[in-house]
Amino acid sequence: MNQETKHIANILIVDDIPDNLKVLGDLLRVEGYKVRPVPSGQLALQVAEKEKPDLILLDIMMPDMNGFEVCRLFKEHSFLKDIPVIFISALHDTNDIVKALKCGGADYITKPFMAEEVKARVATHLKIYQQNKELQKLNADKDRFITILAHDLKSPFVGVLSFSELLADNVRNYDQEKTEKIVNIIHKSAQHFYTLLEDLLLWARAQSGKLIYEPQTVNLSDFCDEVIAVLLLNAGNKYIALNQIVDDSIRVFADKNMLKTILRNLVSNAIKFTPNGGNVIINAEQTEMQTTITITDNGVGMSAEIIRNIFDLTKVRSTKGTNDESGTGFGLMLCKEFVEKQGGMIWVESEEGVGTTFTFTLKNQ
Repeated sequence: MNQETKHIANILIVDDIPDNLKVLGDLLRVEGYKVRPVPSGQLALQVAEKEKPDLILLDIMMPDMNGFEVCRLFKEHSFLKDIPVIFISALHDTNDIVKALKCGGADYITKPFMAEEVKARVATHLKIYQQNKELQKLNADKDRFITILAHDLKSPFVGVLSFSELLADNVRNYDQEKTEKIVNIIHKSAQHFYTLLEDLLLWARAQSGKLIYEPQTVNLSDFCDEVIAVLLLNAGNKYIALNQIVDDSIRVFADKNMLKTILRNLVSNAIKFTPNGGNVIINAEQTEMQTTITITDNGVGMSAEIIRNIFDLTKVRSTKGTNDESGTGFGLMLCKEFVEKQGGMIWVESEEGVGTTFTFTLKNQ
């Protein structure tokens, strides 16, 4: 189960004097941070490569490798270069402070330090670091959004234009069977385009804060039946059995439009990646606190790498279904957005060649 938990800031302290490590470590642990003290620059690099810290507190006067050299190595490292480094040193000379900042340091605290000053500067730089990561994510999301607009929206348009032109040029020459075949292709392309466009517009409205959240009591069984009715044709084309096992007594507190988008995307995905003759099942279990809903298929499944990146907009890619159905993975981003908007969580479990189960939670009535 891959449920998100609150991130605890991870601070790496580098100092060759054990007493300094203890004092700083105790000070920051009380503030709720995860602290990793190391006595040398070389060890600091090894530890950071295994688990990337959010902030580094770095002494200067250390044997073998001084703090200036350690900071330069961090800033030259492609994976670690963005980590803010705060120097904490007994050196008071302005030249040393300037040198520390020039080699990549974000701040400089002189020893003996004041506890409140250390806590304040650590909190400030952690906040800036988090804001920078969020900004990078927004930029990456924007780039991915533009890519989808440029490529994935273009593809169904090309299909509609090409086949409609073919039909227009040959409408008097084609027999009924061929005409119907081309019309069906045009219809599928238009349907795919509309669904993708609808998802993109919903996501854009959610990001801009303009999507209205209107939760209400929903009979989950009846609601699942409505979603299934819309997708029966897709499932029927692949001879897939589409069923829901939801007790009629289950009520959830949810926004109907958001819940519809979540179920439509998850069930459509299950159909897409399930071979002809397979099964897709919607199930739900309710406790006093919440309702857990699962969408299970016996399809192609996913690798661990795909699962790891499945809700990351910067890493999702177009993937063909078992009958060559097209898709972007963008709908899963909407599912995550809308589940979390309603106070729930979403995760996925899958095994290649066996099948996939998407699970999400909602509040009860």
